Amino acid sequence: MKIHRPVVGITMGDPVGIGPEIVLKALNDEAVFHECRPLVFGDSGWLEYVSETLQSRLRLNPVDSPAEGVFEPGCVDVISVSDLSLGTSPWGKPTRQTGLAMVAYILRAVEAAGAGTVDAVVTSPINKKAMAMAGVDFPGHTELIAHRTGTPKVAMMLAGKTLRVVLVTIHVPIQKVPEMITPQRIYDTILLTDRSLKERFGIPRPRLAVAALNPHAGEGGMFGDEEREIITPALEKAGEESIQVSGPHPPDTVFYQAAQGRFDAVICMYHDQGLIPFKLLHFEDGVNTTLGLPIIRTSVDHGTAYDIAGSGKAAPGSLKAAVFMAAEQARNFKSQISDLK
Repeated sequence: MKIHRPVVGITMGDPVGIGPEIVLKALNDEAVFHECRPLVFGDSGWLEYVSETLQSRLRLNPVDSPAEGVFEPGCVDVISVSDLSLGTSPWGKPTRQTGLAMVAYILRAVEAAGAGTVDAVVTSPINKKAMAMAGVDFPGHTELIAHRTGTPKVAMMLAGKTLRVVLVTIHVPIQKVPEMITPQRIYDTILLTDRSLKERFGIPRPRLAVAALNPHAGEGGMFGDEEREIITPALEKAGEESIQVSGPHPPDTVFYQAAQGRFDAVICMYHDQGLIPFKLLHFEDGVNTTLGLPIIRTSVDHGTAYDIAGSGKAAPGSLKAAVFMAAEQARNFKSQISDLK
């Protein structure tokens, strides 16, 4: 076992999605227990039902706090946040009750991380419609957790072994992107990325690339002025902070360069600019991690997959990768704190 196995809280996700299945499949891998002490925030009865469906030999161990966990292979420690009635919620059919439970798992895990009883949080997939049915007015995990922790500035990073991308704007129409990429917003994203790579990924001198918005990085203004008027001022300001950042790079070449090891992360102007190359390389093992939060949070890079929920076909690769990354970030962060003392 590793010298430091951080306690990693794993939320069960949407009960009627693939979350419960991938949680159990991930925790069936002994390698997870070598990296951390996993603790599920979910519904012990629901997990027991899914375990029987999968014909799993895992033992469910309901606990009231992390201090009561066994944290051994073959045993799944669970803080039961809900008590859903089995059979009343068909697979792939969210209800207000399952939506409320889904959100409750997140809030309980975030509360534990804030209190320091867990070292990191890994979130299983949720559904935005289910959140709305529960009366929770947030578009997703990131916004809900940022609000709950009182964090004004966050950024989404998608990370894998080959490529890391960070998004300046996330879920917005393409036509609104140019008006949303302000110099300040880009500068803030650069700072968050630089700090996070140092504190949580153990990279002492991160090499950052910033992607342009327009083809050929604007071609000197021929294809747009955003590079010259918006992106470059942010780069210059970040350079004054001794951050190792370059750009704006043509989007059609910068991801290849990053995948070859030239950069530690690419900062992207909009959602698909970063996620298309990322998912080409990391479709099954990609991890979503939120930068800027006072807690460590990683997540799977996929949705609830209602079409295969309950079928036993869901793959746990992304969840395991998210757990491993959360444990790595927790160790790096604790090492940083120890070095400062």
